[in-house]
Amino acid sequence: MSRFLNKKYEALEAYVPGEQPRGMEYIKLNTNESPYPPPPAVLDAVSREELEKLRLYSDPECAELKQALADSYGLERKNVFVSNGSDDILNFAFMAFGADGAVFPDVTYGFYKVFCALHGIPFAPIPLTEQFEIDPQDYFGAQRMIAIANPNAPTGIALPLAQIERIVQENAEHVVLIDEAYVDFGAQSAVGLIKKYDNLLVVHTYSKSRSMAGARLGFAFGAAGLIEDLERIKFSTNPYSVNRMTRAAGTAALCGSAAAYYREKCALIAKTRDELRERLLALGMEVLPSLANFVFARCAAVDGETVYQQLKQRGILVRHFSTPRIRDYNRITIGTPAQCDALVLAMQEIMKEKQQ
Repeated sequence: MSRFLNKKYEALEAYVPGEQPRGMEYIKLNTNESPYPPPPAVLDAVSREELEKLRLYSDPECAELKQALADSYGLERKNVFVSNGSDDILNFAFMAFGADGAVFPDVTYGFYKVFCALHGIPFAPIPLTEQFEIDPQDYFGAQRMIAIANPNAPTGIALPLAQIERIVQENAEHVVLIDEAYVDFGAQSAVGLIKKYDNLLVVHTYSKSRSMAGARLGFAFGAAGLIEDLERIKFSTNPYSVNRMTRAAGTAALCGSAAAYYREKCALIAKTRDELRERLLALGMEVLPSLANFVFARCAAVDGETVYQQLKQRGILVRHFSTPRIRDYNRITIGTPAQCDALVLAMQEIMKEKQQ
């Protein structure tokens, strides 16, 4: 670091994204991207006409996109916020609502603690149970902002909607943020509770179920007051954070044919996920029950770091975490059936070599 860096950032531990391969061709099962491309309607929306308008600023209000999202989810435009990926929204939310501190699970999305450190927010990680589940009662009366990924990452385990609602009810004086990045693969969404509770913020992304990780587009739903708070921060930092091509693609992704395409692909990914889990269990591995587009698995005979390295040598990338509690596990993104076949074959080889 330079001698000019603000002292308060010297100890900041930045979030480490999943590795992006260069050179060697890998089966990429490490960053929870969709293995399927966007549908034709989305590709067509990024037209030459839009490209020619790059000389002009994009609409800072994203009015058309917000209205399309509101219509799709049965809300009003005043309940919708959009920005440059869900990480951008999470950052704004911690800034806006974390004055009294924050709580979130000890094993969850790594950016939560980074945002707390970045903004000087005291936080208290709440341990998951021995089964890597969230106990809702641990969050009752937290007296600070709550952030819960549902389904959780990297475990893939989801809370039922009724338990989410209890957490919201028991923390009426603080914002409860439900990060639903993976909800479209089988979990229950809390979006329907927005009209009942003014302290609920639900965050979504186009990166996973809508095959647009590279576009950087996220959206959130909440009471009008919460959305106004987020807009205040966005317009005080970067009001043009959603570019023209992304806005056009995001709007097209909500049209009838595109929406049907995404539902079909989410169902296919969920089916492939369940089949992969059964196959890994048959090999003698432990695999947590997942409702996301990934599974969290460990092999009793081979430590997690070795599994990760051995798979990489075979041209397959998965995500390994060095945190002590989960270092024997690897998070495996659900790819195409053929990619999952390759993963199972590689695991069979790794386990066979260990036995020799």
